[in-house]
Amino acid sequence: MANKEALRELQSRLAERLQRARSQERSANWLAVESGGYGFLLPLAESGEIFPWGAVAPVPHTHGWFIGVANLRGRLHGVVDLAGFLGLPSADPQRSPVRLIAFNPSLETNAALLVERLAGLRSEEQLTRVTDADGQPRPAFAGARFKDAQGRVWQELLLGTLSTDPAFLRIAQ
Repeated sequence: MANKEALRELQSRLAERLQRARSQERSANWLAVESGGYGFLLPLAESGEIFPWGAVAPVPHTHGWFIGVANLRGRLHGVVDLAGFLGLPSADPQRSPVRLIAFNPSLETNAALLVERLAGLRSEEQLTRVTDADGQPRPAFAGARFKDAQGRVWQELLLGTLSTDPAFLRIAQ
């Protein structure tokens, strides 16, 4: 019971910080999440509400990364396993405390990303841009890469671009 209270308190604090960060003028703000062993930065302007794992109804004949649909505040959202979509090892929602990050309603996409862990908020002042020297092609939704003070690399995901990506929209197998 104490763990549930602590979790609710953490979610409330994070929601308050998200709201404050959205109202402050900065050059860039992100919600940092972890999935598949990697760190991702979701632009706050494109991120929506954070939800705990709940009942998700599976949808037959869809890709493995499309987990199903969930009722989030009275609206049906398609739930996408971020790690699975990116070809990374997926977390088991039944065994680990995953979260759902809804897309901002302004994107007009009723979708939520399943992530393994929330890692807080990041600002551009906390990160250093990393140049891509590998020459590998990247999808359009992969924004800039950044490194934090501890040396961890974070990949920005442009949710607005992801929401229109043909591979993301093609859920049927």
